[in-house]
Amino acid sequence: MVVQFSGRLPALETVRLEDKSVGLDGIIVVHSTTLGPGAGGCRLWHYPDLDQAFTDAFRLAEGMSYKNAMAGLPFGGAKAVLRRPDGPFDRAALFRAFGRAVAALDGRYVTAEDVGTGVADMHEVASQTRHVAGLAAVGAAAGGDPSPWTAQGVFGAIEAGAAFALGADLKGLTVAVQGTGNVGAELCRRLADAGARLVIADVAPGRRDRLATILCARVVGADAIAAVDADIFVPCALGGVLDAPTVAAMQARLVCGGANNQLAAPEVAGLLRDRGITYVPDYVANAGGIISVSAEYLGETAASVASRVAQIGPRVTALLEEASRRGLSPAQVADETAERLIAAAGRLAA
Repeated sequence: MVVQFSGRLPALETVRLEDKSVGLDGIIVVHSTTLGPGAGGCRLWHYPDLDQAFTDAFRLAEGMSYKNAMAGLPFGGAKAVLRRPDGPFDRAALFRAFGRAVAALDGRYVTAEDVGTGVADMHEVASQTRHVAGLAAVGAAAGGDPSPWTAQGVFGAIEAGAAFALGADLKGLTVAVQGTGNVGAELCRRLADAGARLVIADVAPGRRDRLATILCARVVGADAIAAVDADIFVPCALGGVLDAPTVAAMQARLVCGGANNQLAAPEVAGLLRDRGITYVPDYVANAGGIISVSAEYLGETAASVASRVAQIGPRVTALLEEASRRGLSPAQVADETAERLIAAAGRLAA
């Protein structure tokens, strides 16, 4: 089995997860622990085969290394990917089994929610290990579902990107949002409140249509959303959406969203730049969730989360300005910056 990485930092550790008695089937990838324990969520998804699950786990774990470095967090990168069983299954038992696997890593991996998992699942994990976050918040402490923080950070990144690329705030701009799950729906509400005109798409028509009614959004098919006449394209579904044909058909001048691994291949960043489309690297924009998870795990407050998430917009502005000044894609500049931060930490630890 060959797994392709987008970057240049090899994975540190992989753990195969398999317990047929509860339907557990997946992998944990610890990509880097130079800055601290590998931190990243647990994804539960309908992967057609194990090869695709492995590939997604490796790419997501690598992205977490870069995301945590850019956000200034004391964590490396890791991710868990679980294949959702085809038939009925005992969800609580599955996540308790997963929690035992996390416990066996003895703190090298800190888990939390991701696509397909939620707070209740993390409480099952927490019954087996303390190396988990995304649990229900208590008082002023950080905690709970991290997706609203992800949405808040992406919103700040979009505002910064619009000011840089379009010279405008969001009022009156047309924004095409792909995916109306937890992050996408919250982001749509924030965009509507800011005066943006929304075009939305989702493979789940029920939640899409409910949101469209509430926000007076226009609905298009999931296969058409990237090419609609819009100022900003906001990917908030699964990864790999930005490929050569998609970029060629795109009318938006700014791409900034909550999905991980938006580039189907690294060279797509250059295609976006060649077309004059400003791309905000996903792991810079969508760091709000891991900022919340990090604060919860370290025993910090929700106020500290808000303070760090508020830094995402200014960080995006600085990144886009540097990329413009150097004549490079923002993705290349972000990768170089993250790798430099990780390397510097490694030299200090040596």
